[in-house]
Amino acid sequence: MRIPTTGVTRTAGFTILELVVSLFVVALLLGSVMSPLQTQVEERRVSETKRLLDQAHEALLGYAAAHGYFPCPADAASNGQEAFGTNHNTGSCPVWHGFLPAALLGLGPADAQGYAIDAWGLSANRIRYAVSNHAVAGVVSPFTRMNGFRSVPMMAIAATPLLHVCESGVGVNPGTDCGTAVTLAWNAVVVVWSTGANAATGGASMHEAENPNSNGGSVDRIFVSRVRSTVPGNEFDDMLTWVAAPALLSRLVVAGQFTPAAYSATSPP
Repeated sequence: MRIPTTGVTRTAGFTILELVVSLFVVALLLGSVMSPLQTQVEERRVSETKRLLDQAHEALLGYAAAHGYFPCPADAASNGQEAFGTNHNTGSCPVWHGFLPAALLGLGPADAQGYAIDAWGLSANRIRYAVSNHAVAGVVSPFTRMNGFRSVPMMAIAATPLLHVCESGVGVNPGTDCGTAVTLAWNAVVVVWSTGANAATGGASMHEAENPNSNGGSVDRIFVSRVRSTVPGNEFDDMLTWVAAPALLSRLVVAGQFTPAAYSATSPP
């Protein structure tokens, strides 16, 4: 017996056109999901790194209040401790711009070599640290010298230009001051910073070039802190914190690191 047919042949599954359209729709949906997700991940890394820098800021102030001086920076061979050759009797640091001595301060998270790292977690993302080596009232390296804080008047510390933090790398007087750029701090005793998501390349902007990074950067008293930007040639994702002289002096007074005579601008304690 013959089964009648309608003359219409149906093909099972999707046509090529339907498949292409479906894949396109799926790609759009995935893109709409992934983009906010990537933004959220980046925001979490920024937030976590800010928290780490705040912890470093507080740890350094606590160390200075307890010991009467700041630690020297770590270098690439010191495994998160102060660089070999540090001498706090003279205040001499083998390096003045280096890595945060996180192992000494008991800070983490750390990489396998003992260096604190920011939330991006690469070897290029070690938290960096600089301390002023500028003389104050004729005293050499008072900020890293044993009893160095006590050896100079408070007012002299407050009035001496130290490390400068500027809002732009454009207009600065190299190695001197912020020039025509907005000055955020001119008497920072220490600066701590993360080189951010682009740590491996260090960025290409004049702003990031003022902060020592994996590709070099200027090693002087000038640093830049500004709003994050991804504009090519003007990118900036470094994150900084610093201890300015007034904040340091307030902590040292509470810790009893200064005698009454230290309040004089001319009389040593």
